[in-house]
Amino acid sequence: MAGWRRPRMDDRGLYRPIEAAALAAGFSTALHRAGLPVSPDRAARLAEALRLVPPTDRAALYWACRIVFVSRHQHLARFDAVFSAVFDGRLDPAEARGDPNAPPAIGSEMRTKAAPPTNRPVTAPQLQPEARPPAPLPGFDDSGDGDGPERDAILAMAANDEHLHEIAFADLDPEELARLRRLVARIVLSTPTRLSRRTHPSPHSRDRLDVARTVRAAQGTGGDPITLHYARRRPKPRRLVLLCDVSGSMEPYTRVFLSLLQGAASGARAEAFVFSTRLTRLTRQLAVRDPDQALAQASATVTDWAGGTRLAASIRRFIDDFGRRGLARGAVVVLFSDGWAQDDPADVDAQMARLRRLAHRIVWVNPRKAAADFRPLVGGMAAALPYCDAFVSGHNYAALVEVAAAIRGDPSASARPSVTIQQRTP
Repeated sequence: MAGWRRPRMDDRGLYRPIEAAALAAGFSTALHRAGLPVSPDRAARLAEALRLVPPTDRAALYWACRIVFVSRHQHLARFDAVFSAVFDGRLDPAEARGDPNAPPAIGSEMRTKAAPPTNRPVTAPQLQPEARPPAPLPGFDDSGDGDGPERDAILAMAANDEHLHEIAFADLDPEELARLRRLVARIVLSTPTRLSRRTHPSPHSRDRLDVARTVRAAQGTGGDPITLHYARRRPKPRRLVLLCDVSGSMEPYTRVFLSLLQGAASGARAEAFVFSTRLTRLTRQLAVRDPDQALAQASATVTDWAGGTRLAASIRRFIDDFGRRGLARGAVVVLFSDGWAQDDPADVDAQMARLRRLAHRIVWVNPRKAAADFRPLVGGMAAALPYCDAFVSGHNYAALVEVAAAIRGDPSASARPSVTIQQRTP
């Protein structure tokens, strides 16, 4: 892994501290290759945690990694095995917890012959309390002065698909595109929460009084409300609605965005639509767990692939047929489009104003935004932008992190471009 050299010992026989960002990247790569669902943002979280609170021993490092990467109980055994293989190759961290059912550590099996050098696990360094590794960066630092042979063990752990993260979707060949689509389908999209309409019993007096339950309980005590009952409204995630432009101008990005829609429809129960000259609802087709089957069903359903773009007409049909009936009310609506529409900008403005009154948040994803000379001067884009809460590019895998942040409503997500928006004069 670039920026992470093999740790060396100092004069006291202790390992010198290593860079937190490189350690997090290398370990997350090992977990990913072992089949665990690891995303780049989790690696960034681990790097930040190691920077703020440098671990002083192996147990502290283990728990820091486990808190960040393990979110399901069924992943714990495999995580323990990978941690043991990467950081010592001999002991399973579960032994310190007294877990008799933990699997044997990778590398602890009996061997009849020595393993090749490239398969040997890397020994973990002793991180000193006074060490303060530098803050993690969005990318990986390649400023290390170590030579090639000294980093072979770490480079062997590098992910095969890591080099695809910064490449624009339009520049990928078919094989790279297929690999990246599998990564994109595993991205988790979450929305802000809202209070549900239904109330639930609460033991806290700070919540509002549940008059109905209190009166029913008083019937058993002669009408005297001896016990007061309280209720509260629980938070629930807002509905997520995704509308993807599948016209000819969006063709280089359509396949990847559909993989993102498939993962959201099958995992987060999002509503998925595509549009070109007409609007097509694909929620049922994309909700299938098998991504290949889901995309095949979607392709068979949509009849206007790579056609023109009727942006205003598609938004109008979405609002008339689905939005006003509740699908868009209070929801987070995400539109994937470059804004190159055949409609009159005034019609786009009118339909976006209607959508703005229904939705809680509107996120516009335009892959053309990544260009250095981009200006939102196209009629449809310029008309729609004032009604958007966030305007992001999403042109490569790394940029999809910004898309997920915009959907969550993070303040760090860019709201609108810092350029003057004006209509292009004929």
